[in-house]
Order: sequence, then structure tokens, then C-alpha cells
Amino acid sequence: MTALPDHALTVTTPSGNYSVIVESGALSRLPAALEALGVRGALWLICDRAIEERYAQPLAQQLRAIGQRVQVFAVTGETSKDLSVAMQLYTWLIAGGVERRDTILALGGGVVGDLAGFVAATILRGIAFIQLPTTLLAMVDSAIGGKTGVNHPLGKNLIGAFHQPQLVLSDTDLLQSLPARELRSGWAEVMKHGVIRDVGLFEALEQDSGVKPSQPGITSAPDQHFTSDPLRLAALIRRAVKVKVDIVNIDERETGERMLLNYGHTLGHAVEAAAGYGALLHGEAIAIGMDLEAQLAERLGMVDQAFVLRQRALLQALGLPTELPHDMQAEAVLALTLRDKKVKAGKIRWVLPNGLGSAVVRDDLPESLVRTILIGRG
Repeated sequence: MTALPDHALTVTTPSGNYSVIVESGALSRLPAALEALGVRGALWLICDRAIEERYAQPLAQQLRAIGQRVQVFAVTGETSKDLSVAMQLYTWLIAGGVERRDTILALGGGVVGDLAGFVAATILRGIAFIQLPTTLLAMVDSAIGGKTGVNHPLGKNLIGAFHQPQLVLSDTDLLQSLPARELRSGWAEVMKHGVIRDVGLFEALEQDSGVKPSQPGITSAPDQHFTSDPLRLAALIRRAVKVKVDIVNIDERETGERMLLNYGHTLGHAVEAAAGYGALLHGEAIAIGMDLEAQLAERLGMVDQAFVLRQRALLQALGLPTELPHDMQAEAVLALTLRDKKVKAGKIRWVLPNGLGSAVVRDDLPESLVRTILIGRG
């Protein structure tokens, strides 16, 4: 990688600096990037089994053709984000003779990135890794910022480490083969970035999805948003990524500003766990969480009803759910929020909007208010 594109973003943290490149054909930059990074050891490619044949094996062959030593390990779905699978990866790496100069490549969605990053953070007390996200959700969120981890039966992402990648290459061409439901799930995180930080991004999503703020019920069909123009697709994703990069640069370890990225996640993670991992996609659960948490903000006088309806209209235009599953119990969701990583000194820390493009963290919400919102279903 002799030169970075003008639109490359840079994460700058105490743990290390790295580039984030979002563009059509970004994956073709990998060989030059490995050379520029001085990678001399073996490459351990961890991928999602669903893309092993289409993307992982061809990528491994291309790298071998230029003299790289590459091994491939495929994992399957959300259930792979588990200590038992991490142990399988440790065995694979150790039996294969992994060394500290080696590099793990994470090719896949958020599950692969989180799992591979966690393994990279802990094998031999830490080796390098590169994020090669293949889903919209991973491109705009999980691949950036160094959060790695696995799930526990009592909660999502409770076991993990901060371990920054050496590089993030997001090839937007790969989204063309992404199932429509997974693509919609990713737009939830893009939209979240607009709500908390970038009004222009939120408005661009409204424009492209046919939502009129004055008539929020009028929308277009959701399944193929923004995919007809590759340049616009990359630009929208890059704009969402910039929000994440800017916040991580301020707060790597989630002690302050980075908490804002958890908008929709306090109740969203609880909804996801209550449904059973895999029943709802992450973005679907976060969309429900965003709607519920906007209602909390309205009850507290932080936003008006017009904000709640406007946000809901865009979520629905993107094909995302805004209500709890009919058979989900409010008490189960409440209980799960107390196991969230954001609980501090027994108090739940909520990220709530106080206007479009702005959000704050609060820990003074009465449980009765949360219960009312959950039971009332809005």
C-alpha cells in the first residue's frame, strides 16, 4: 500500500494507529498493505463458513501466489462467538506453530471479527490482526475500535479485550451478495450514527428511503436501499464510519464519549438475549432498542413526539422492526439489562437522544419508567 486513498480514515489511539479504508474493491489492497505493514510471518485467515468458498479460499490462493503462508479456519454463525470455539482456534494456531510475528485475518461479519480479534488479543499474549469486514454492520461498527470478545450464556460480549487491528479494509462490493435481511440490519447502525452525531447522515438516509419528515409514514420499499450506486453506497458507509472513528479517537476504552455509540444497545442487547441469540439479528434488536429508548427520552422531556415518530419512520423504511416480539416478557428484558456491561454501581447507564444529532448518558432513570415503556409497547 504505497499510498492511501484520499478518503482513508485514521484511528489514533494510545494502543496504536491504523487506517480504515472503505471503497469498492478495497480487498485488492491487501497484498500491498501487508508489505507496507512489514508482515513477514504466517497469515491465519478466520472466516465465516458461508463465505469460505466464495471469498476466503480465493483470497488465500491470491496471497499464496505472492509467497504468503496462509491457513484457513471457518466458523459458523452467532454460536461461534463462544469460548469453546475460541479454544478450537487456539488449538489450530498452536498446533500449526503460530508465532508472535504472525497475523490473523478476520474475514466476515461482526461475529468473525469479534472472535478472531479476541483470539488475536490472547494467543501468545497478543498478535497482530487485520479486519476484513464483509457485512454492513461490521463495516460501520464492530470492525473499528478494537473491541473484541465472545458471549456468555448470561450476557452478550461479557468476555473480551481491547485489541486494535493493524488495518481495516471494507470492500463495499462484498455487500452485493449480502442477504437483504443482513443488509437491513446494518443500516440500523448507520442510522444510529446519524441520530447521535450526524444530522446530515440521517437526512441522507431519509432522502434515499423516501421518508418525508413532515409525512413520516410515506416510505419506499426497504430491501435494496442505496445499492444501485456504488459510489453513493461507499460514501454513506464512509460517513457513518467517520462518526465511529472520531469517537474512538476521543475515547478508546469507552470511559466517556464512546458510550454514545451504545444508543439503542441497553435495551437492544437485552431484547436480543431474551429472544435467544440468532432469533433476531443484532441490528434488528438495536432498532427495537432505539425506538424504546427514544420513547424514554420523550417521557423525560429530552425530545418531543415528532422526534420519536421521525426516527420510527426511518427505521421502518429501512425494513427494521420497532416493537418487541409479541411473546416477549417485559420483566425478562428488564432483568437482562442489569447484566449489561454498561451497568455501573448497580445503575444502568442509558444513552438517550436530546435532539437529532446529539445524545447524552444518564443513569437516573427509574425502573418504573422503563417498565412502563416496555409494557406499553410505545
